Amino acid sequence: MNLLLAEVAQATQRLADAGVPSPRNDAEELAAFVHGVKRGQLHSVKDADFDARYWEVIARREQREPLQHITGRAYFRYLELQVGPGVFVPRPETESVVGWAIDAVRAMDVVEPCIVDLCTGSGAIALALAQEVPRSRVHAVELSEDALVWTRKNMAGSRVDLRQGDALTAFPDLDGQVDLVISNPPYIPLTEWEYVAPEARDYDPELALFSGEDGLDLIRGLERTAHRLLRPGGVVVIEHADTQGGQVPWIFTEERGWADAADHPDLNNRPRFATARKALP
Repeated sequence: MNLLLAEVAQATQRLADAGVPSPRNDAEELAAFVHGVKRGQLHSVKDADFDARYWEVIARREQREPLQHITGRAYFRYLELQVGPGVFVPRPETESVVGWAIDAVRAMDVVEPCIVDLCTGSGAIALALAQEVPRSRVHAVELSEDALVWTRKNMAGSRVDLRQGDALTAFPDLDGQVDLVISNPPYIPLTEWEYVAPEARDYDPELALFSGEDGLDLIRGLERTAHRLLRPGGVVVIEHADTQGGQVPWIFTEERGWADAADHPDLNNRPRFATARKALP
């Protein structure tokens, strides 16, 4: 075992003791980041090349600073995104939400589907859809100027139409024309603040986390936005907390112009997102 791998083993224990959920993964990712190699190449770093800055970044992770803030990058489906203070770090759970949306758009058999991403944050969802549905027309909106610093970096050179504004009033020019509306909005109840993981509670922007006493305030508003934007037969996809399974589909009722409202599980088989179809006239 070379020196770096021995240090990684020690770092893993330190991170585990600090309560970091994935200590081995994070110790290796940070070692690769500091030494400029891939995780699978850590064994090739010579002892003389060991960089003591490794222990500086381990100390930051021990304080529960997000791994992605330390490295400045987050991975989402086939994307590498720039992230940092002021923007929500995309989570693996959202990848299954996007996967469902991509399948739904392809099933529509529309030549150039129109897609809207509400509360885009880092731009992960919009960019993934633009990349994986090549002829789509993707529009995204974000309210926070702090988050937009990162969104603009990630979307530089892309074909996504990015706008700053309120998701509830966004894109009046697209009313009735959209094939798919998708959103990963804030959905944590204010009453759950103390139970939120430190990485999110202390580093993700509050605007991207909390939404009223039951966490569903913004989703209720987005229901009206989605109905306004979608063409008849168009689909909405909304991520929610696994504890909100069963609650969100009830927001998309037949009385409000929806059909086929349903919940769907993530890769851990926990209810993660709701979908509905705008009813035909």
